[in-house]
Amino acid sequence: MEERKKPKYIAVAGNIGAGKTTLCEKLGQHYNWDVQYEDVADNPYLNDFYHDMNRWSFHLQIYFLNSRYRQILDILQGDRTVIQDRTIYEDARIFAPNLYEMGLMSKRDFDNYSTLFEIMTGQINAPDILIYLRADISTLVSHIHSRGRDYEGNMSLDYLKRLNKKYEKWIASYKAGPLLIIDGDNLDFYNRPEDFGQVIELVDAQLHGLF
Repeated sequence: MEERKKPKYIAVAGNIGAGKTTLCEKLGQHYNWDVQYEDVADNPYLNDFYHDMNRWSFHLQIYFLNSRYRQILDILQGDRTVIQDRTIYEDARIFAPNLYEMGLMSKRDFDNYSTLFEIMTGQINAPDILIYLRADISTLVSHIHSRGRDYEGNMSLDYLKRLNKKYEKWIASYKAGPLLIIDGDNLDFYNRPEDFGQVIELVDAQLHGLF
């Protein structure tokens, strides 16, 4: 009997404060997947960015683009299934365009960034499954406040709202591979085992349909 294939690359997408890291950790533990975290703790630009977005927006986006590209290369070259906390597509479809439209990134820098993104994504595969963690603004703000990161204290509600609109537009047009949408407002998968059980059922259904 032929051995059943397994997915190589799972990714969790969602706005700031949606609960991506928590979901990655719990799914990684449940399925014995490795977790690739977003580079936040060692990011040399993040704190500066939240204090002066105009000055540091391009630097931050290039840093994230490079970091996630290297993560994906490691995932595709390895032999373990990996779940990634935020995708390279969110940088280019959500965050960089939003900064450009808000006047916080110049057209020259945005065009340069976009060209680099297109070259990079031509060399990699989309996730075997993309999990989008959908959450409204009140949920995002609650999560952001509860984790107490100093650099996020300057984040405006308008900024979060603009990002959420871009997320919804991107997800509505996403065609690169299988997509699973998780309700982050009504499923408390961190505190309620039964809610996490519902998430597992949804992920299992995707996995069974994938291979």
